[in-house]
Amino acid sequence: MPGKILCLFDVDGTLTKPRNDIDPKFDDFLQKKIKPLCTLGIVGGSDFKKIAEQMNGDDVIHRYSYVFSENGLVWFQNGKEAGRQNIQKHMGEDTLQTFINFVLRYLSEVSLPVKRGTFVEFRAGMLNISPIGRSCSQVERDAFEKYDKEHQVRAKMIKALEQKFPDIGFTYSIGGQISFDVFPKGWDKTYCLQLLEKEGFDEIHFFGDKTDMGGNDYEIFNDSRTIGHKVTSPEDTRKQLELLFNL
Repeated sequence: MPGKILCLFDVDGTLTKPRNDIDPKFDDFLQKKIKPLCTLGIVGGSDFKKIAEQMNGDDVIHRYSYVFSENGLVWFQNGKEAGRQNIQKHMGEDTLQTFINFVLRYLSEVSLPVKRGTFVEFRAGMLNISPIGRSCSQVERDAFEKYDKEHQVRAKMIKALEQKFPDIGFTYSIGGQISFDVFPKGWDKTYCLQLLEKEGFDEIHFFGDKTDMGGNDYEIFNDSRTIGHKVTSPEDTRKQLELLFNL
């Protein structure tokens, strides 16, 4: 059974509350109840350092057979790094700087209740853009999420970027509470599936919370190679796993 079925999890909103650490009791449930029944994997848009922080340590690469950080651009298999790709090599520095300069100009003209720091985070496989800034506090993060639902700050910015750069070859994906991801077309979470195709799984069950159009789980949730499970919280993920495996 473990070699035939893979349960692949998003992190934020699926295994953890957004930008929080996984509950040790939930992690214990996954390791003791679910791992004997299937292979476990993680795919997240964040870099490995952030995923490791949320999953209670770097040994996450030993507790989960597959860890795909940055949508799979940096990935680990059975405790070892198995591959790495980067956006600057793919896009070129001139294109990236033109795009980043426009982003910073745009954000300089956006008024929000608060602004903090780290508006553009450069990752191996993507740019993460946060109008409020990633160095905001949890209270400010929660407040921005509510503000954004009403004023559509991120959605409006994405529309402006699509109009300014119609032929750049980027995809935009809103995820989490305060930011959105920008990456080359095809470099969404489905990128990790091409790496899994040769592994011989009969079923790949994907669990994610941002599965609606525009969310960063949308593409992999709807991919023909996965069986998608839409969840609303870590508690809901646990309930759906219990139903799936008749626990």
